Amino acid sequence: MPVGIGPDSAVTLLITMGDNSERLNTEASFAALCGVSPIEYSSGRRRTRRLNHGGDRQANAALHRIVFTRLRHDPRTQEYYERRTQEGKTRREIIRCLKRYAAREVFNLVRPVSRTPAL
Repeated sequence: MPVGIGPDSAVTLLITMGDNSERLNTEASFAALCGVSPIEYSSGRRRTRRLNHGGDRQANAALHRIVFTRLRHDPRTQEYYERRTQEGKTRREIIRCLKRYAAREVFNLVRPVSRTPAL
């Protein structure tokens, strides 16, 4: 099991995927369903992205737990956080990116693999 994905988070995300299987064609659709897809917004000259506040709140909370567990225990995530901080990103922006990465990873772990029949 990947770092940070415990049984509670895994079950929550599997339930979300199972309840909405007809809507999940891509990892982007799964991210939108979980409420972790970025939405562009602007104010004056400033253009940035924020998290989608819609979606399944339990799935979003599960991704949140995954990200914060990884920030505490996973050296790759800690290095990513430091690198993005040096680039001038805010904590909120970094967490948004990490949630999206976690959603992508979960989707790729669970999605059905298309199999061609053996001849």
